[in-house]
Amino acid sequence: MKIINNKQNAIQELNRISARTTSENNKKINSIVEEILKEVKNNGDEAVKNYTKKFDGFTPDPMQVCTNDLRDAWNDIDSNLKSSLEVAYKRIKTFHEQEIPRSFTIKGEHGDLVQRRWKPVKNAGIYIPGGRAAYPSTVLMNAIPAKVAGVEEITMVSPGNKEGLINKTVLAAAYLCGIDKVFRIGGAQAIGALAFGTKQIKKVDVISGPGNIYVTNAKKLIYGSTGIDSLAGPSEILIIADDTAKSSQIASDLLAQAEHDPLASSILLTTSQAKAEEVFDELYRTIEDHQRKEICMQSINNWGLIVICENYESCIELSNQFAPEHLEIITYDPREIIKGIENAGAIFLGKWTPEAVGDYLAGPNHTLPTSGNSRFSGSLGVETFMKNTSIIEFNEESLKVHSLDIINLALSEGLQSHANSVQMRFED
Repeated sequence: MKIINNKQNAIQELNRISARTTSENNKKINSIVEEILKEVKNNGDEAVKNYTKKFDGFTPDPMQVCTNDLRDAWNDIDSNLKSSLEVAYKRIKTFHEQEIPRSFTIKGEHGDLVQRRWKPVKNAGIYIPGGRAAYPSTVLMNAIPAKVAGVEEITMVSPGNKEGLINKTVLAAAYLCGIDKVFRIGGAQAIGALAFGTKQIKKVDVISGPGNIYVTNAKKLIYGSTGIDSLAGPSEILIIADDTAKSSQIASDLLAQAEHDPLASSILLTTSQAKAEEVFDELYRTIEDHQRKEICMQSINNWGLIVICENYESCIELSNQFAPEHLEIITYDPREIIKGIENAGAIFLGKWTPEAVGDYLAGPNHTLPTSGNSRFSGSLGVETFMKNTSIIEFNEESLKVHSLDIINLALSEGLQSHANSVQMRFED
């Protein structure tokens, strides 16, 4: 991990970190994903099973997890964990119920009506990663907003382990959320199955949920025929801290991101050189006994950064430029700092709000824009699973009043028939 006290060098390093998913192998990966999607489109379930055997080491036969297994998973998990899932479920649902967009009607003075009407998509697919860890929280964060939106049917896909089994807590979360169907498949082949439909898996309207680079590229390639939530990259956190923050807490929060993935990024911007050095030492001391030491070490060494800033203004400027997925502000007055923040997926204020609060049960969604995308986008939410339609109704009077304006605008664009379509209605 580098410690930098030069602003220009810091900007260069932040740009390097932000571009870490722009891989030279992307073209090769795209080619592989294109072939997988083509096979799934042409051969359906057979292709899905073959690729699952090839990549995950088991043949998913049957592919679907039976309803009894979901119920049994819920009944089998520890009562304390069950209670925690229920607390998270309630908080996340309560928050997302406030996101439901409002349909509206505007009535013109001549009797014309214009409306925007919101409706849920009919079918949604959610992708829940497997592999390095199990993510029941991701089940909640994707399924709950879809349910709140009013989606009729939710299909969940998640890769099984070498024995073909999905983590029990993930299945329990699916049961709690009332997910309709669960399939033990993952990777680009699972995205293809949701996008194109197979004999066993119904084609969906929207796909949400994070995954590895193959999953992300598959979502990118099917977008246009199927809706997606976003193209999420590896996780990242940026912390703005001063000398009032505890170094052990900062180091712990940085490691909470690093343990996710070797490509995860953990960044500290601080106004205190002493704090920078303390956090650096604490970080490497803590990693020594970490159960995911290898992953943390790769993440911190390659994509970790500490910047010593001249003042708060410089911290804010660098943070806005990086546009982090997660932003923690642990300063004497974090509410003063937040006034200058323009770009961040989620902001966590004060020492009592570690990013893990948002990951699990605060309420706002933890599926957030990465790699600088918070400059122009936000979190997954209810609208991800909804669509809006414009409704326009003019009467004779309102069209007559506005006819000349419409004709003038149409002729200014050289579209004679547009103008005629209005004019001809009054020729008689």
